[in-house]
Amino acid sequence: MSWLLNLYETYEANLEFVGKIERKYNDQEYMLLPVSHTTQNAHIEVDVTEDGEFHFATVVEKNDASTVIPCTEDSASRSGTKIAPYPLHDKLSYVAGDYKDYGGEVKKEEPFPHYIKQLEEWANSPYAVDKVKSIYRYLRKGRLIQDLVAHGILYVDENQRLLSKWDKNAEARYGAKPPIFSVVAGEQTSAFVRFNVYSPTKVLSKVWNDQQVYDSFIQFYSSKLGGEDFCYVTGRKLPATDKHANKIRNAADKAKLISANDNSGFTFRGRFAQSHEAASISYEVSQKAHNALKWLINRQGKIIDQRVFLVWSNQELDIPGVTEDLFAIDSTSDSTKDKIAYTNKELAVEVAKALDGYRNKLSGLSDRKENVNILVLDSATTGRMAVLYYRNMDKEQYLDKLVKWHSTCTWLHKYRKNDNGDFVQFIGAPALKDIAFAAYGPRASEKVVKGVMERMLPCVLDGRKIPLDIITSSCRRAANPVSMEKWEWEKTLSIACALINKQEEQEGFKVALDESINDRDYLFGRLLAVADVLERRALGAEDRASNAVRYMNEFSRHPERTWRTIQACLQPYQVRLGRQAFYYNRIIDEVGSRIPVEQFNNKPLSGKFLLGFYSQRHDLYTKKGTNDTEEMETNN
Repeated sequence: MSWLLNLYETYEANLEFVGKIERKYNDQEYMLLPVSHTTQNAHIEVDVTEDGEFHFATVVEKNDASTVIPCTEDSASRSGTKIAPYPLHDKLSYVAGDYKDYGGEVKKEEPFPHYIKQLEEWANSPYAVDKVKSIYRYLRKGRLIQDLVAHGILYVDENQRLLSKWDKNAEARYGAKPPIFSVVAGEQTSAFVRFNVYSPTKVLSKVWNDQQVYDSFIQFYSSKLGGEDFCYVTGRKLPATDKHANKIRNAADKAKLISANDNSGFTFRGRFAQSHEAASISYEVSQKAHNALKWLINRQGKIIDQRVFLVWSNQELDIPGVTEDLFAIDSTSDSTKDKIAYTNKELAVEVAKALDGYRNKLSGLSDRKENVNILVLDSATTGRMAVLYYRNMDKEQYLDKLVKWHSTCTWLHKYRKNDNGDFVQFIGAPALKDIAFAAYGPRASEKVVKGVMERMLPCVLDGRKIPLDIITSSCRRAANPVSMEKWEWEKTLSIACALINKQEEQEGFKVALDESINDRDYLFGRLLAVADVLERRALGAEDRASNAVRYMNEFSRHPERTWRTIQACLQPYQVRLGRQAFYYNRIIDEVGSRIPVEQFNNKPLSGKFLLGFYSQRHDLYTKKGTNDTEEMETNN
């Protein structure tokens, strides 16, 4: 229950956001929902006057469809043929009193009487506001579909029955396809209607964004709650519920985190006679916890193939994510972007500086200890969702784990862009999603990606070793550059180097070339890098892969045999460079001489050769060519 308690406390700590519209990066609206409210995608908007008369109607565009609506326990969990009306906005079958007159099919009993009775009770209660009363006065007349047909929103056939689909006969009768058939997935009868109140003399806020309407229904519905029980989350005796919210990830999400409606199966039977005996949760806690979860997912959750990765603190929401790379966490700082000679200890200090802002914010929130929550959610079926991973950690411990990860699984990366769209380099750990793509390719399914991200979480938070298959797959792809475009290979190469560096953490590898390393695989990687740079210098502006790159995959499996082929291919380029080739030849000779004779064989290379390749190539490209050439001529 700790995750529910932390979500409930998050809601209580952020009450100032309740009912306020916020926008995502794609301009989609979301909010921290009030209690007893949910969201629904509306298809038709109907304006009524303050006197309860029809004024205007329009088809709602898809980007404006999300609507905050009041809901009861029953309506929030209704399914199938169960009649459970929403209190105000709902489908045509509920809100239209003339639904049957226009061919609407009713399976058991007509929903409209249940809807209008519930709305009447609210409108006549002491908590009702004028807008609710105006909508009720109009709807009790039972002529909604008649007005919508008259105003060209809904369309009927020659028998005055609502069209089930748009076909050639309808096109011959009405002409162009009406908007309603573009926004409704099924028949017109499945359209969801939201209501608004129009006034010619004053500006009124939209009913579904009106705080007074929110408060009106909350007070009305709270007065009807009963059945107090012991709440397992708060430890208090409060009105309980056994019907919990869905629509957690989006408005169409039917999966629930808490459900006990299987009276014929073995969800709780065998241990308990009733579901509430297993665990009782109060209505208030359930509403606030689920609404906080929806808000957090919209605000900062990462969703991969419907799997949610979420990190937050109850009072300070902006916490560095566990799935992100260091550039995303600290994109404004240059401390870890330009210097490449860091040891792990030095880099840890720089990463800690980058996270100091988060430490200070969390420390200054309150006197009590502040924790960080890490939550992973997913659903195996359309109706059930599970908590796959949950951790509640002390904020200092969490940030220390991030420092350790970003200073040990580290390499120089050049695939990120700044706000101006320019490529920039940074040193740190790659994002978990990028690790998945490096291991299994950019076309890897979202199912594979979310699986890799989940498997990597214990590596970040618990210091476990990176799964060997992920490292092996990344190295194989990095050693096969001809199978991908240059930018993709460079990205895969730097990520593979980061994973190998983490695997060989005790060795202390770093991006800067370490000429003291005599490891066979590292030295072979250096040889390959020198051959690549030498040929690239000779090719000049000619843009094609060097022989070293083309033979890289074969070189990783048979280094001695492939090196003879590569060195033979170098001769024309050595001739083309002339005296400038002496510098590269000297490095080849020096590196080659350090490989013992008995180790200069065809034993396959480990991923360390990628570290040697990357570091040697980076060193050659960043050295000043003039000084190197002069030194070369002096020594020769």
